[in-house]
Amino acid sequence: MAADETGADDGPQIHRGLNGVYFDRSAASFIDGRAGILTYRGYSIHDLASQSTFEEVGYLLLHHELPTQAELAAFRTELSNSRVLPEPVIDVIRSVASAHPMDVLRTAVSALAAFDPDVADNSPEATLRKGVRLTAQVPVIVATHYRIRKNLDPLESDPELGHAANFLYLINGERASDDAVALMDKDAILHAEHGSNASSFTARVVAATDANLHAAITSAVAALSGPAHGGAAENVMLMAQEIGEPENAAAYVKALRKDRKPVMGFGHRVYRSEDPRARHMREGVERLSREMGEPKWHQILEATVEAMKPYARLGVNVNVDFYAGVVYYLLGIPEDLFVPIFAMGRVPGWAAQVIEQFEHNILIRPLTVYNGPDARDYVPITAR
Repeated sequence: MAADETGADDGPQIHRGLNGVYFDRSAASFIDGRAGILTYRGYSIHDLASQSTFEEVGYLLLHHELPTQAELAAFRTELSNSRVLPEPVIDVIRSVASAHPMDVLRTAVSALAAFDPDVADNSPEATLRKGVRLTAQVPVIVATHYRIRKNLDPLESDPELGHAANFLYLINGERASDDAVALMDKDAILHAEHGSNASSFTARVVAATDANLHAAITSAVAALSGPAHGGAAENVMLMAQEIGEPENAAAYVKALRKDRKPVMGFGHRVYRSEDPRARHMREGVERLSREMGEPKWHQILEATVEAMKPYARLGVNVNVDFYAGVVYYLLGIPEDLFVPIFAMGRVPGWAAQVIEQFEHNILIRPLTVYNGPDARDYVPITAR
């Protein structure tokens, strides 16, 4: 019996964490954790990361097929027209500006429901429209909060810029380099969809109650805010800063493993080989750290990978977040925005999963095995 499964011979078997349990079908993505394979609607993540754009991938997830040039142009226009927040939502962001960016994002997504004309319509067409709007609005929320807490005025989106380029513009007030935009765009592609992970499953559980897309994605953001799901990128950068120099990596890893503590950015609930998304961010870190005159960050990461090689045979391999955090850091993005950036890329995947849930909806209601006291007689409070 696996370590996360329990059950007596005469009782039901329990799969803690629902490990290995298939609860539904999905056409959004395919994962083979042993072989290290990830596809979106049949397309290899390697082809998408190296040849596509986030807008194309977002269209693919929401519409099931890659767009033609005309379809992509219309989709980009739809996204561009949606990159605005109602003034009352900006007021909400101001009122909670001292909170963690993930808490602000969760609150603002929930508030957007009050201003969406399709909020109560769970039809596929309306849910798709809301999914596009939220894909466009989530980066604006993150950037608006970033500027407000720095006592800067929020900026209006630039209609000429794409998803990644516009976000970097809204953060810094100037257009980013082509290399920076390409790397952020690739990061969004790599995070866009990943099967029944904790946040996507949470969104589907909420959607299964016939709640609307805003409620489902609010819950997904809440699930992603937990460090066991979305916190790896932030923690990897903190770890790299603690290591300080490449020559310190081996001793640092040895000390963590001796104390049975995890090495941030290694291991994954699904993958037993290297996360197939990691290689694309590794290349970006190497190039960006060299271009920015800070090669030691890439060197620290590679020294850490080398120190962790003995554990690869146990299925503890590098994951995508191991490299993503350093990319964000080199672009001048503060650590507490790392997880919100993850969320920015994941919105199309969440929306696609919710649309699937609505298609053949059924309330998700797993069971728990009772292990409390046997039946007892009630004792009035005067006799206790």
